[in-house]
Amino acid sequence: MKEVVILSGKGGTGKTSITGAFAVLAGQQAIIADCDVDAANMHLLLAPDFAEKSDFYSGELAVIDSNKCTQCGICAYKCRFGAFSLSNGTYVLDPLSCEGCGYCQITCPEGAISLVPRKAGQVFVSTTKVGSTMVHAKLDIGAENSGKLVAKVKNSAQELAKLKHKELVVVDGSPGIGCPVVSSLAGASYVVLVTEPTVSGLHDLERIAGVIQKFRIPMGCIINKFDINPEMSNQISHFISSNGIDYLASIPFDPSFTKAMAEAKTIVETQSPAKLIIEEVWATLTKKLIN
Repeated sequence: MKEVVILSGKGGTGKTSITGAFAVLAGQQAIIADCDVDAANMHLLLAPDFAEKSDFYSGELAVIDSNKCTQCGICAYKCRFGAFSLSNGTYVLDPLSCEGCGYCQITCPEGAISLVPRKAGQVFVSTTKVGSTMVHAKLDIGAENSGKLVAKVKNSAQELAKLKHKELVVVDGSPGIGCPVVSSLAGASYVVLVTEPTVSGLHDLERIAGVIQKFRIPMGCIINKFDINPEMSNQISHFISSNGIDYLASIPFDPSFTKAMAEAKTIVETQSPAKLIIEEVWATLTKKLIN
């Protein structure tokens, strides 16, 4: 089983649009994993059915037992995060402010506070519009530990690939270089970087490439909308060739991307110049990974 992860050093480069196109081209050959759990949107392109749903728990949350609480206010005084407040003569907890550190539990003289597992999101296993299996997730508002949720999605996708005897897992990773990105790289066979010809695009490409090099994972790069700034595209091409990164393609600016998204389609479900380029890239990737 091989795993290709699509990443970008910054948001807005077209990473998810290209990943969605790869998912459609792969069809039932691959398991799809949306690991951009902080802002998941692959479902907008692939129309999954959300057939299976399970809660994801990570960290802990303080809970007040109203039968034991004497409203002494020690919890509010001790909590450095301001999670407790007095409302109508009763102390209540703001879950978004609670860090689950447990200090309130230790200092409560009545033993009225306990810690319980915190629900941090949901994980879904779906069938997409092309008949493939997709694992995706939604991080709850204000929840942390998105790296752990990414690991959950990845592990589930890998297990399903083995169970269903699929040769390939296609992963849409998070933008940037943070914990969710590092988590999405675990087990990767190849990384596709999607960048754009801007100063920030090059800067963030340099950062994410540096992270991947530390994991010694082979990678290639797609320059999206290369023709909006040819000079910057040339600088990116020089960086790619100087750092042992495979050059995969340069995609011109194409309004068809926006039109396709508005119709909940991927670019390969339309007739456009970009469609042909992405089909060629996918053929190159499958040859690298499977054949």
